[in-house]
Amino acid sequence: MIIATAGHVDHGKTALLQALTGINADRLPEEQRRGMTIDLGYAYWPQPDGRVIGFIDVPGHEKFLANMLAGIGGIHHALLVVACDDGVMPQTREHLQLLSLAGQPPLSVALTKADRADAARIEEVQQQVAQLTQQLGWPDAAQFVTSSTTRQGIDALRQHLIALPEPPFIPRQRFRLAIDRAFTLKGTGLVVTGTALAGEVSIGDTLWLTGVNQPVRVRALHAQNQSVPHAQAGQRIALNIAGEVEKAQISRGDWLLSQQQDHGSTRLTVALSLLQPLHSASHPVHLHHAASHVTGRITPLSDQLAELVLTSPLWLADNDRLIIRDSNTQQTLGGGRVVLLNSKKRGKRHPDYLAWLQQLALAEDDEDSLRAHLAHQPADYSEFSWAHQLTPAAMEILLTAIAPVRLNQALMDPDQASRWQQALLDALAHFHQQHPEQPGIGHDRLRRIALPHAPAELVLALIDQTLAQGLIQQRNGWLHQLHFEPRFNPQEEALWQQVGPLFTDQPLWVRDIATSLQQDEQEIRTLLLTAARLGHVTAIVRDRYYLTSQVQIFADLIRQRAAHGGSTSAADFRNQLGTGRKVAVQILEFFDRSGFTRRRGNEHLLRDARLFNT
Repeated sequence: MIIATAGHVDHGKTALLQALTGINADRLPEEQRRGMTIDLGYAYWPQPDGRVIGFIDVPGHEKFLANMLAGIGGIHHALLVVACDDGVMPQTREHLQLLSLAGQPPLSVALTKADRADAARIEEVQQQVAQLTQQLGWPDAAQFVTSSTTRQGIDALRQHLIALPEPPFIPRQRFRLAIDRAFTLKGTGLVVTGTALAGEVSIGDTLWLTGVNQPVRVRALHAQNQSVPHAQAGQRIALNIAGEVEKAQISRGDWLLSQQQDHGSTRLTVALSLLQPLHSASHPVHLHHAASHVTGRITPLSDQLAELVLTSPLWLADNDRLIIRDSNTQQTLGGGRVVLLNSKKRGKRHPDYLAWLQQLALAEDDEDSLRAHLAHQPADYSEFSWAHQLTPAAMEILLTAIAPVRLNQALMDPDQASRWQQALLDALAHFHQQHPEQPGIGHDRLRRIALPHAPAELVLALIDQTLAQGLIQQRNGWLHQLHFEPRFNPQEEALWQQVGPLFTDQPLWVRDIATSLQQDEQEIRTLLLTAARLGHVTAIVRDRYYLTSQVQIFADLIRQRAAHGGSTSAADFRNQLGTGRKVAVQILEFFDRSGFTRRRGNEHLLRDARLFNT
């Protein structure tokens, strides 16, 4: 259990915590000298049953609001502190608004300094506070009239806090901790502290430290100020870490993650909760998330949605809360809840796209969210599991419930996958009709014919899956239909015994073969079409054939050049083959048409290395 204080400066938050726990949370010498909280303070209150309630004491002065915001991420309960003599003050309202925008944690109210006010004033302040908390979304916030000096109401408040329900632990989520302090201890080494937002960690674990993008090992753990072998979300945790990192390299706002994530988000979509309207198309803003503080720009997309473009990355997850303040850090504009971590740059105001974003915003759980993703477009396994901070086991349980089509790292709606697969089958059938002389079609060429605008890696993965399902077949890299089984009839077999020996390492025209053997030209043409389907010969242009084994030699030359980072030109190919330029051009253009290579200016680059293999 983690409880954060809130309230106006000098309303007695630190003194109240000391009365509750016996600990002075003002740890800095300047705080103790000035009698004012400047940075986050911490106090821990062990219970007879072994539990430890942790408190985060936040500064109340408006100058230190960024520090206050760094302390309310991941808390389970808020304790609003209002002095009976002052009553509701500016930071009372602002802190309550910020708590509301940060996720509306359960709230209790301590009316402090009761020894400085009479009964009428206390009742007046109670009514003020009740009206304010009800207005901002806490209709039943319990109030306790206290005095840290006389200890009035302290025991009642203590009993109330002890009885608060422990937050449930969600085991399906990965470990994620927002760092708010780093220091070194003699004989111990580097220590970082923070609030664990999700997951669990044990001594010996390797974690990923953002900021320096390096792995670190957990040497020792303290949770709620006690030495422990493992810790979990819902606790304040101190981790003694070892790795190639120094204290000076760690900043407030860095993260410890259970899995490597090199890059945070810099362009995202949020669901808005505005305290005041945005009057222009794009606003410079300050953004606070957990212990992080960055700047960026906010662009409204609709009344409920906006895009944030950040100057520095944030390691966010879906449904994380951000506080949005103006460019002068004088006003809180509102809050945002993460809907999409990686927004697209163009077309973001298209009605279909906005409708999809709204559907994501309304998703109530991981299953709703994944279904919404799949209804719009295929989802990436790694991106989705990161966005929802799901462990591999939890991700597999989710996929079992939804049963999407899995294409390597991609997840696809089964209906969409079926439509795409049918488009591939139809395109293959049409190709056989249009090109009866060819033994089949290459993977990439089939993709470009059937689904030219779909992501290439998805379509190629779907082709591989279609092959694995036995719906199509492959021979020497060529895809073909199941019934595509050419063979010579007895007359063609006899004729091929005459035609085959005529081929050497040079191409032959149908007409020249017919003339040489004194055979009908159309009969030779039909024979070579069947021979091509059988893989004996290959037509580089209509009616001009090479032995397929020779074409494979040409293809190997291109593969060899590509392996050394090179491309092929007609001049290079002509010199390498020792043939005429016209034939070299015909061979390269045939490779381009087949999808084996692609042309870029005068160069021909390898595209699909699977073709023309034995």
